[in-house]
Amino acid sequence: MNGQPRNIGVEEEFHLVDLRTRRLTPRAPELLEALPHTGGYVEELQRCVIEVNSAVFSRLSSLRDDLREHRAVLADTARELGIGVVAAGAMPLAVPTELQVTGNPRYRQMLADYQLLAREQLICGTQVHVDVADRDQAVQVAWRLSPHVPTLLALSASSPFWADGTDTGYASSRTLVWQRWPTTGPFLRLDSAAHYDAEIQRLIDTGVITDPGMVYYDVRPSARQPTLELRVCDSCPSVDTVALVAGLFRALVQHEITAMAHGEPGVEVSPTIYRAALWQAARSGLEADLVDMVAAKPRPAEDMVRELASMLRPELESCGDWETVTELIDQAIGVGSSSARQRRALRRRGHLSDVVDSLLTETAGAAPPPPTVADPANPMLHSYNTRHDNPQPDLYDEVFDADGRVRGAYRGVIDTLTTLGPVTLRNRQHHMESEQSAGGMTFRVSGQNRAQIFSLDAVPRIIEADTWERVSKGLRQRALALNAFLLDVYGDQEIISEGVIPPEILDRAPGYRSAGNAPRWQRVRTHICGTDLVSTGPGEFCVLEDNLRVPSGVAYAISNRALMTRFLGEIRCPDEILPVDTMPQMIAETLGAARPPRGDPNGAIVVLSAGWEDSAWFEHTMIAERAGLAVVDTGDLRGDGNRIVARIHGKDVPLSVIYARMDEDMLLSSTGSDGAPLRHPFLRALGAGTLAIANALGNGIADDKAVYAFVPAMIRYYLGEEPAIDQIPTWLCAERDQRDHVLSRLDEMVVKPIDGLGGSGVMIGPEATEQELVERRKDLIGHPERFVAQDVVRLSTHPAFDGQGLYPHHVDLRAFVHLRADGDGNVSAHMAPAALTRVAPSGSMIVNSSRGGGGKDTWILSGSSRDHACPQTPTERR
Repeated sequence: MNGQPRNIGVEEEFHLVDLRTRRLTPRAPELLEALPHTGGYVEELQRCVIEVNSAVFSRLSSLRDDLREHRAVLADTARELGIGVVAAGAMPLAVPTELQVTGNPRYRQMLADYQLLAREQLICGTQVHVDVADRDQAVQVAWRLSPHVPTLLALSASSPFWADGTDTGYASSRTLVWQRWPTTGPFLRLDSAAHYDAEIQRLIDTGVITDPGMVYYDVRPSARQPTLELRVCDSCPSVDTVALVAGLFRALVQHEITAMAHGEPGVEVSPTIYRAALWQAARSGLEADLVDMVAAKPRPAEDMVRELASMLRPELESCGDWETVTELIDQAIGVGSSSARQRRALRRRGHLSDVVDSLLTETAGAAPPPPTVADPANPMLHSYNTRHDNPQPDLYDEVFDADGRVRGAYRGVIDTLTTLGPVTLRNRQHHMESEQSAGGMTFRVSGQNRAQIFSLDAVPRIIEADTWERVSKGLRQRALALNAFLLDVYGDQEIISEGVIPPEILDRAPGYRSAGNAPRWQRVRTHICGTDLVSTGPGEFCVLEDNLRVPSGVAYAISNRALMTRFLGEIRCPDEILPVDTMPQMIAETLGAARPPRGDPNGAIVVLSAGWEDSAWFEHTMIAERAGLAVVDTGDLRGDGNRIVARIHGKDVPLSVIYARMDEDMLLSSTGSDGAPLRHPFLRALGAGTLAIANALGNGIADDKAVYAFVPAMIRYYLGEEPAIDQIPTWLCAERDQRDHVLSRLDEMVVKPIDGLGGSGVMIGPEATEQELVERRKDLIGHPERFVAQDVVRLSTHPAFDGQGLYPHHVDLRAFVHLRADGDGNVSAHMAPAALTRVAPSGSMIVNSSRGGGGKDTWILSGSSRDHACPQTPTERR
């Protein structure tokens, strides 16, 4: 090439997205008609895809500028039509049956010939062309590039999700789809273009393909031009990634041409090892090891990328690309692959539409944002403002003080995380998520059809022993009072008759059910209580809400500890930490204590689940397995006189206790194995004292947000004690004067439906839009009895690793209290040694598993005693 840099060009494929629905849209013909006809914009197989061809350049900087200009024209033109443009290997939102193959004869023939492959070709790639002397040289060089092709794929990986929203577990699911075509894979070792053309003609003669354009080797010579083409890469949302791949590929081609000229042999790679290496790059991207094909060993992706660049330094310097490429490598390693960024976007907000939005923004030209570093000496700490520029100076962070200094208990943790660094932590996070996916450790986010990983953050949360002692006292007290309230409200209702709670509270409460009257003999109705707490200052917690129906979370707490120990063992747990692996046995003992007075002495205890589609199915199966219980669904049950029997392992077994992990309405409206409705058999068995259900039917009244306002009064009434833990002052909008107060401060308050679950229907005034405020005002005027309001609580923040460093996220804590009755009917409260810390999505104050976010390993420290069983508590009033 006479010492001049070889010319390069790029073909990019773009998905078209409806900006209203964020789904793929087959409007390429319409968009192509609106685009400049001489701009290199062409149709593709699918009508939801457009290809853009760059001009040819010798300077990498000129290519980058051209790619940006083409994207700008494409995005601006598309936006006017209500279309978004995304460069990614695959998209997470599509309805494949609504998509269409482009109607030209070649593509129609491909659809006829390849059927499923053509219909599911909802993928986009990036192709890089490099000039060579002639097609003979292209053929001779192509096979020599094989050892480094998987590394280039890893850099481009951008397709973690498939069209139905499923997280595939791969960084490049596009590669899996692409490899189904019969002409993909490594290039053959051939010595001339004539030999190559003859081989392709033989392939055409088989009838498997119809023309040379259907040869899709990972690297291939052009059919008509003296260029070598890289075809293996995903479409990349970042232009910088495209430029990096293009710069490396050009240098690699030049490197091998020079080596050939010097008579150096190419590196022979086993087709088997090549396929394994490509698969590994598609599996993990930059977030785990790649395969060194020469050594046939796994090696860190960062090392593979940097060593490739080092090997190519002479060629990169001769092209003037060395500084640019090394800068782009630092950036790529720093922010991780696009697939990792997409998963982080999902974890931050919990919805696939947020993934699409992030891709739209990046494709349009916004580079992945650099971290905001609070402390230059520690680049892991992001967005932690000092006292002087903190916009919320009263916000309490549990790990860093107002000056950004690490609080004492966390010094070892933060030092270890800083030493590991973001690249290692991303690698560990990748392996943890793979383990979670394989183990089914998922949760269903509101509005999503598919469950997603309940991601574990790398920073554990520490609860000091004295703080836990105070929290435990308050929660045991609270659990006993709420249990007494349920016994009373489904009994003599003395708390109502004595005017402690107004009777209209029951009239308005959706959770007050006739089914709650059935187990009159039970002294315990709230066998396992889940209480949500928030921290507002050092060692300070208050109760956010009570969960007395089907509180979930303990299995996630157990799994979080196991994952941290396995994948982040460098973070040493303190010796005095309470063990979480005792929890299944504790649950078994609590359920054993719930056996009914007239139950079968050999009656079984089972976990009743709605099945694998339930958002907490992982927890149901884990608890059952470790507690030695069977999992059943309503289709396994039937009534037998005054008993309920279940079909377990092919035998009919009478039941004594059902640990109900499903909605009460679903349970009572289901039909059993004999086709008969289960409602009356359940109520009959409960009334006869042959069956206990934990937690009891009708407990929803105690979860009611309006009833929550009266829990301190319950503690005084039933226990004769002052509340040992605070809760949030609450306004009942059903009361005219309280509603008017809420309306006057609507933009400052949190308004909640009285029966809301999973954070649904919650409006946080300071975060609400004008339209949301208008709608909620209408709700309060038209149906005030459905809502309560509270002041905004400044939930504490806790650092969460977000791919690049530590960012503050709001957190809450779900703690568990078990109640058991002895033979004399005295009820005791036992504090569980495990609690679940949940992390809010970025920018949100709503902390709930069903709203996205994730969890943390929670280290509860004990005092001098390792005994976490709580002593007998005072007997309640009734």
